[in-house]
Parts: sequence; C-alpha cells; structure tokens
Amino acid sequence: MSSNLKLDQIDRKVLEILQSNAKITNAQLSKEIGLSPAPTLERVKKLEQGGIIKSYHAQLDPAKVGLGVTTFVQISLTGHKKVTTDSFVATVNTIPEIIECHHITGTGDFLLKVISQDISSYQKLMLETINEIEEVANTTTMVIMSTFKDSKILPIP
Repeated sequence: MSSNLKLDQIDRKVLEILQSNAKITNAQLSKEIGLSPAPTLERVKKLEQGGIIKSYHAQLDPAKVGLGVTTFVQISLTGHKKVTTDSFVATVNTIPEIIECHHITGTGDFLLKVISQDISSYQKLMLETINEIEEVANTTTMVIMSTFKDSKILPIP
C-alpha cells in the first residue's frame, strides 16, 4: 500500500487486535470488529498485501530458551562512506545473536541489540566476532539488568 493509505477505524481496530493476538481466528476477529467473516478476511489480506502487516511471529521468552544476557552495543565505524556502512550491515546480518541493528545519530553510528546465553558467550562473541568486523572502530556495551516494558504493539495513529 502506498504511504498515503488512509486507514479507517475498522482497519485500526484490526491492526490493534492482530498485534495483541495474531492467532485469533477470522471468525473471532470478525465478531470483535463487527463485520462478517468475508469482509474481515478481505481487510486482513489488503493489510498484508500492502505491507502494513509484515509478518506474524511467536514471541519467545529468552530465559526459557537459554538466552540469559541481553545487551545494547553502540558501534562507531572506521568511516562513513556508503561502502563501509553497507559492508558492516552485511556482516551484521550474518550474526544470529544480533537481533536488532539500528543506524543512529549521536556519538555512535549503530546500535545493536545482542542476545547471548551468558556473559562468557557474550564476551566471546564480542572478542571473536563483533570486534573483528573490519569496519568497527570501537564499541560501547550496555548490559540490560531488567526490562520493565517490551511491547511489540505499535500505537496506530
């Protein structure tokens, strides 16, 4: 869908519900938004085909799958040429422990969210993988002690 797509109240309600419960049946969704199942399914398909709904995921509990340490790592690159940035991003995309990568402003160039089993595995990842990326000039790590909000639900304007 184009960036000038106008979402009506029903579209917004569909998006709100699906963000909270992507496993909801079409029948239940149709009841909650007050439409019959066929037009409800059409709206969902339109939102999917237009790229507003990008995908559906199961949100896992990191600790219960053996991932006990989450960090944010601020990265400064050796330079700011496009080839440097592109090479760095390509490398980052091959490292599964890096679950988010954001190009930022300020004192650093990128902010990574990194998840590891424990401090020892995090240290090994930093020393043997991230710090070895040719374009990395320096890193600053922030270890997450506690998380009080971790919402994946976007506020639909």
